[in-house]
Amino acid sequence: MDYKITGYEPAKLFHYFEEISAIPRGSGNEKGISDYLVAFAKDHGLWVYQDDVYNVIIKKAASAGAEAAPAVMLQGHIDMVCDKLGSVEHDFEKDGIDLVVKDGILTANGTTLGADNGIAVALMLTVLDDDSLVHPALECVFTTDEESGLVGAETLDKSQIDARIMINLDSEEEGVATVSCAGGVVVTYSRPIVREHKAGSLLTLEISGLLGGHSGSDIHLERGNGNIIMARIVERLMLAGDPALVSFNGGTKDNAINRECKAELVYADHAAAEAGAAIAQGIIAAVSSELEVFDPGFACSVEIADNAEVEAIDPDTALAFVRAIRLAPNGVMRRNIATDGSVEVSSNIGVVATSADEAKILLSPRSSITSLQEEFKDRLQTLADVLGFDAAFEYEYPGWSYVEHSAVRDVFCESYRELFGTELKIESIHAGLECGLFTEALPGLDAIAVGPTLSDVHTPDESMELASSERFYTLLVDVLKRLAA
Repeated sequence: MDYKITGYEPAKLFHYFEEISAIPRGSGNEKGISDYLVAFAKDHGLWVYQDDVYNVIIKKAASAGAEAAPAVMLQGHIDMVCDKLGSVEHDFEKDGIDLVVKDGILTANGTTLGADNGIAVALMLTVLDDDSLVHPALECVFTTDEESGLVGAETLDKSQIDARIMINLDSEEEGVATVSCAGGVVVTYSRPIVREHKAGSLLTLEISGLLGGHSGSDIHLERGNGNIIMARIVERLMLAGDPALVSFNGGTKDNAINRECKAELVYADHAAAEAGAAIAQGIIAAVSSELEVFDPGFACSVEIADNAEVEAIDPDTALAFVRAIRLAPNGVMRRNIATDGSVEVSSNIGVVATSADEAKILLSPRSSITSLQEEFKDRLQTLADVLGFDAAFEYEYPGWSYVEHSAVRDVFCESYRELFGTELKIESIHAGLECGLFTEALPGLDAIAVGPTLSDVHTPDESMELASSERFYTLLVDVLKRLAA
């Protein structure tokens, strides 16, 4: 293929990234990339394991002289968040990512880039493909469906893994090593809808321009959530007049801060719709002022179409749905004020949707403290009971606790200091990582999470700094050499 990323070393690292970017690999659609990895292993004469959910493990023997060193697991996930601008035509089930290189930064053309966690896949393939490297026995673990709740890592038969040193490649800031993370769960509120035929003037509200972001690592940035803002407008309209809610849809992923939302309400006539539009414009102006610093691109269009014939949601369900969005916890719930003020508990209303017969709300609560996560789940169940929704709790995954002594952390700190003349920063994050599932299943596992600099993951603004990826590969190779000694 003709490669767009040129002039960076090792060239194979970026070539592999381009090759996997050409393969559709949204969560739940990983067979193609999984089969690509199996073919790679067979072509290189390496041991390979593939399970029923398309997790892959590739093993490579230690380099000459390093046979006695403990085995090392390199790990990352092969799926990506699929999100795009509303104006972009892209089928994530069939189309590869259209990469854009400009001024040393890699982005995609109006879609998520998939560097989270495609760079991990490219890093592992590059290491496996280079027989000149000095390294211990390697076990490269490629997991599926991470973005939906670490599903592949939970399902994987971990008896296939011998290593008790783990380098997770799903961290997103060069010069920073992650050593613990939050646990999480996906909560789905659902309630049946009864539709009623209505005629009149249709008021359409459409929010756009919000920054969005990762519901774990960006939740503290006070960015606007399109679902919350829209519920604020719609509830006011429902209380001020007598519109019927036709539709309310926003967000595509529970773990992404929602950027866009659209709602439709039908009024008896044009005059009533005009009065509703005026109320909406007032709220929009207030929100624009509130978000001026944190999310300055916020916009909301307001349009009226007369002579509409629609099937509207029954009033009781419509009001309960909007109020559930208004009342469900969203944003930072608790910080660790005893230490660095880092987020301990949060929630994100990622997806709201009305279909022909059902209303749904998807939330993503997170906590680094198990007891607080359990209490938060109880609160969410209580809210569902009060407002008449069924609540399902799925895809729960554990947090990853900090350990005082870590040999692999010491090696990374030493290597980083000698290579770059500065100290590696050690941090805990509020996002979820697969390390918790592996440390829970493999007693004595010594884990660390590292990676090159990525920005705005889970959004169409996602980017990867190419020079950072070069430097990170140098660090990874040096660490493997040290671990082989």
